[in-house]
Amino acid sequence: MAYAILGISAYFHDSAAVLIVDGQIIAAAQEERFSRIKNDSSFPEQAIDYVLKEGNIAKDGLDAIAFYEKPLLKFERLLDTYHAFAPKGLPSFIKAMPIWLKDKLFLKSSIKKKLKRLGYIDVPMFFPEHHLSHAASAFYPSPYNKATILTLDGVGEWATMTIGVGEGKDITILKEQHFPHSVGLLYSAFTYYVGFEVNKGEYKLMGLAAYGRLEDEQTITFIKKIEENLVDCRPDGSILLNMPYFKFATGLQMTDNGKWLDLFGVPKRNPKEELTQTHANLAFAIQHVTEKIVFSLVRYAIGLTKEPNLVMAGGVALNSVLNGKLIDLPCVKNLWIQPAAGDSGGALGAALAVWHIVAGADRQLIIPDSMKGAYLGPQFTLNQIFSASLQYKNMSSITLKSESDLIEKVIDELIAGKIIGWFQGRMEFGPRALGNRSILADPRNPEMQKRINSKIKFRESFRPFASCVLEEDVEEYFDFKSTSPYMLLVRPVKQSRRKEINTLKTDDLMSQLGNERSDVSSITHVDYSSRIQTVGLESNPLLYQLLKAFKLKTGFALLINTSFNVKDEPIVCSPVDALRCFNDTEMDVLVMDKMIFNKI
Repeated sequence: MAYAILGISAYFHDSAAVLIVDGQIIAAAQEERFSRIKNDSSFPEQAIDYVLKEGNIAKDGLDAIAFYEKPLLKFERLLDTYHAFAPKGLPSFIKAMPIWLKDKLFLKSSIKKKLKRLGYIDVPMFFPEHHLSHAASAFYPSPYNKATILTLDGVGEWATMTIGVGEGKDITILKEQHFPHSVGLLYSAFTYYVGFEVNKGEYKLMGLAAYGRLEDEQTITFIKKIEENLVDCRPDGSILLNMPYFKFATGLQMTDNGKWLDLFGVPKRNPKEELTQTHANLAFAIQHVTEKIVFSLVRYAIGLTKEPNLVMAGGVALNSVLNGKLIDLPCVKNLWIQPAAGDSGGALGAALAVWHIVAGADRQLIIPDSMKGAYLGPQFTLNQIFSASLQYKNMSSITLKSESDLIEKVIDELIAGKIIGWFQGRMEFGPRALGNRSILADPRNPEMQKRINSKIKFRESFRPFASCVLEEDVEEYFDFKSTSPYMLLVRPVKQSRRKEINTLKTDDLMSQLGNERSDVSSITHVDYSSRIQTVGLESNPLLYQLLKAFKLKTGFALLINTSFNVKDEPIVCSPVDALRCFNDTEMDVLVMDKMIFNKI
């Protein structure tokens, strides 16, 4: 009889639900995709409802529930921290306690009540530790029988990063770094100080870092001041933060802004203020220091485990610039990163930990992995798409008979300079659009980055775009000889494709945009790098055929691939979401299943 486990993450950020049956991942989705609240942290009732229906789980068919951390242990850490820093943490304590006493402290009974409303009664519950959930999400879906496991984030209960080893169905945690010393919180402190939102803007800081200039004396000074005043970086990758400079342990903000101003000579940026070269240099400095810390940690971890296969999870593992450099470390033979590396993936790890550790079930290795391309969310029929479109009288549509007709039509639109909303199959799990809820465009057009950012995404103009490229052709465009199916690696654009830019040294960041840095300029960042998604025939057949057809007509085997959403909104989930986004932006064409929509 099938054994079904529901995994849940909730109440911090990016809540999610996952269903596994006999160890196989059946469905997974973040709550934000249904609620339309970016990084929704609420209890994922809609995501739970979806995954249980997708798995056709009867009311008596759910065998276990796994929550991704231990709430009581986290509460203990909060109390200990407030006590250690008293009386400084009193305002934060007063704000936090009512939430804990109302919901989080009695989470088990709260979850049982919510599931009872869905008809699931008296289901056994398990609470793996936060970083064990991350470790399980990284190791169990990977294609390795044995691997070094590295987890890095802000904080779980006490741990902020762990080193472990996985073999077969077993995971052993060997080393832990404890709160408040956290590379994730260090990076988030700079995210906050440069004017972006913590737990949402770290990828913006990473993108901004590419504009930083290592040769500037200011950048060199910033790096030196970080390492001498903010963080003590040890050879084994562990760190000690100089806590008087930080307020996240007990305060309502990340940094002591006065101390940081004295240290760097740069005031905290208001989110509405213009970004300058100084901000870019500061972003570069913390990206550089973070990479140095993680490289040391990886070398130490692999030296400890003697296992060169490396798997990673936790929010820091979403730093694709860092990840792209890890594969160059001689000690790393193979690298696999959980595509939902943040807290949403903790729901998956918790469920897998119950299956393999509690139930003792053996693993079945799957090549390239068991994530099914991360296409684990809802899909919709042509009838559902047609019904949703009826409310829009300002759109025309055609329905093509075959995939080949669809691809031919879409290729013509792409070559004509059109921006395509691409909605196909099951929605992706994790933060990246991987070709099922994507916006696609021609990367050769140097105006595309500016146009998509300003007219469709409504986001900061400095933000770069990723590429999706035929798996077998990736070496033609990038300094890269492997695969990156989950868009989690940034690599240099191949030297032979680059164009030299002669620009005056200026503090105006925006003057650096729009220059043709390569023959695929709209996916080439200012430092000649690009985030890469490799596409194989088995992982996404329709996107693969589209790329093949684009190559046949243009000679280029790649496209711009960015997420189908606008700034501060989640990626679209349903046809209703897609039609609304298409209607409210200057997107040219919307393709859903075999239907093509144009604005009248």
